[in-house]
Amino acid sequence: MILPKIIVFAVLIISVSCRHLTENLHPYLVVEDNDSIRVYKLEEEFPEESHLFNEGSATRVRRQAHGNINSNPDGTTNFAAKIPITGGDKNMLSAVGTVNAANGKGGYGAAGGGLAWDNVKGHGASLTGQHIPGLGNQMTAAGKMNLFHNDKHDVTASAFGTRTFPDKPNFPTFDTYGGNVGYTYDNKVGASLGMAHTDVFKKTDYSMMGNMNLFKDRSSSLDFNAGMHKSVSPYMPTSRWEPTAGLSFTRWF
Repeated sequence: MILPKIIVFAVLIISVSCRHLTENLHPYLVVEDNDSIRVYKLEEEFPEESHLFNEGSATRVRRQAHGNINSNPDGTTNFAAKIPITGGDKNMLSAVGTVNAANGKGGYGAAGGGLAWDNVKGHGASLTGQHIPGLGNQMTAAGKMNLFHNDKHDVTASAFGTRTFPDKPNFPTFDTYGGNVGYTYDNKVGASLGMAHTDVFKKTDYSMMGNMNLFKDRSSSLDFNAGMHKSVSPYMPTSRWEPTAGLSFTRWF
């Protein structure tokens, strides 16, 4: 019964926090996913509403609480929420929370939270912790840097380091580290390459992902994600690329 309480608690936090959040008006709609940031020009894509916005420059620091829901190939669901705490026009500090691989029956693959910093130029960093039932606890430090951005193209690189503290006796603490490079074209289609390595298992994970926006408006976005992944280790008898696909729904409050 822990998972339903976590979800209800997150929803309540978002609902209460939204009453106290304001957003400076710009002629841009900013869409931020877990792996990418997209900027939509309201003059071009929402002309009937552009008169509601003052002239200004694009900002990629969200001031609204927002949540993300996406599905996994095994039928489980991932939830994420991000709630701004403090900041200005250039930087924002937010609280983040996640529940991964929820099965709808009270079980989940991982749950946690932490803090995230975002910069107007697309850079950012985060420090989060999570609990994985049957494994233990993890602490992750991550960072991202926007390498290139204009009206059509966006390239962002990210890196992370995770330390795992197993709850099993006589099992050592171990580290996982990796990175990702993501590209987005015309705010609608994207692709990414990622890699992660865990020394204690001599295991390296590779991923190739693509995403396409199916629907968007000022308060929500629906995206299709698909790709391939594989793991390589001397302890694994075979190593091959496996397909993965799912839908991601984002809602801004």
